[in-house]
Amino acid sequence: MNILIDGYNINYKITGPENADRTAVILQGWGTGCDLYDFAAGCINDGIRVVQFDMPGFGESDEPAEPWRPADYADFFCRFMEALEIKRAVLIGHSYGGRVIIKLAVRDDLPFDIEKIVLIDSAGIMPERTPAQKRKVKRYKIMRNFLTSKPVHAMFPEVIDYWMSQQGSDDYRNSSPIMKKCLVMAVNEDQRDALPDIKQDTLLIWGSLDDATPISDAKLMEEKIPGSALIIFEGAGHYSFLERPQQFRGIIRSYLDADAEAAKYAGGGES
Repeated sequence: MNILIDGYNINYKITGPENADRTAVILQGWGTGCDLYDFAAGCINDGIRVVQFDMPGFGESDEPAEPWRPADYADFFCRFMEALEIKRAVLIGHSYGGRVIIKLAVRDDLPFDIEKIVLIDSAGIMPERTPAQKRKVKRYKIMRNFLTSKPVHAMFPEVIDYWMSQQGSDDYRNSSPIMKKCLVMAVNEDQRDALPDIKQDTLLIWGSLDDATPISDAKLMEEKIPGSALIIFEGAGHYSFLERPQQFRGIIRSYLDADAEAAKYAGGGES
């Protein structure tokens, strides 16, 4: 299905009982389409209405007209919820989606209530760079500025453009120019100071081998978010919910049916 919000054509889907008295909304990770989260939706949509959608610039939705920060995506999400007339929901966020949920959770002017939060391999923590990493970044910036200067670029445009296209992470290389800027703004924003202000019941689900949002981020979030619980899937990576499907299903169903303490012991996870 599609809906027009602020002039943007947004792709979304809704599964589960139409008359369900509870709603969950899944916010996706960077560069993914909402279909990737069909399994997560299927774990709970026998009794809960589940909304999946492509944020602007993701999947089949229109790209933002200018680079957006996570706060801009949070603003847009509020308008999306209003358009669908959702007044209360569980928010489930993977990776970048978790970053947006953190922004939402600490706002005072939400047009809806957050019932519970599930953060899966969530982004939001800016890593501390080692001295070697800082030197590498500095060398890259010097080289980039030199190669992209007009006189030098004019001499070897194809070679320099190819070199530029190979820099950065896979997410960065595979993004459009506007979405590259969105990603840069996101990864350079540290949200750890906002975590103590999250008052909603929060469950953290993480892969122990996640190399995009490392397990140290999960432990910091557990420490900072009051009353949160952390489930670790040993041996899983950044898409832990897909790598440990049975564990994930048991845990998220337990969490939505009871409290985070009960979820700790479901499906063989450990904290």
